[in-house]
Amino acid sequence: MKRYLIFAAVSPFIGGLLLLFATTVTSGYWTETDWSEVGKFFWTFARTLQYSYLFGIVPALMIGAVDDILLHIRKLSPAVRMLIMGAVGFVAAELLYGSRGPDSGVVQFVLYGLVGFVPATISSWLSHKYAEEPQAAAST
Repeated sequence: MKRYLIFAAVSPFIGGLLLLFATTVTSGYWTETDWSEVGKFFWTFARTLQYSYLFGIVPALMIGAVDDILLHIRKLSPAVRMLIMGAVGFVAAELLYGSRGPDSGVVQFVLYGLVGFVPATISSWLSHKYAEEPQAAAST
């Protein structure tokens, strides 16, 4: 159960921040940046955080369920599981957000893919660190 709470708490926060960043980069917002623009960016993030959780909690729980399934495959090390989760998150976010806007290209592909990759990888790492119960030793 801790695994799902970690995914539900962490993924929408990080994903919302990265989605806002990717959207502002592709729109050309960061071409002339000063500290007031950075402040506006974080103010907008704070105001839209509730929507990040509203629309991001179900996909985060779905990715958490995949991580839970992969946990039960004994031959997978935690590092491999984190990379698989990152790849699943990358593909899912790219399919959801990659066709947004008039631009298309490598930058947009990578930016919108990172919206899924980073939260899935961080959440999988945190769940490995804090949510996994120690395995019982096999008796001989």
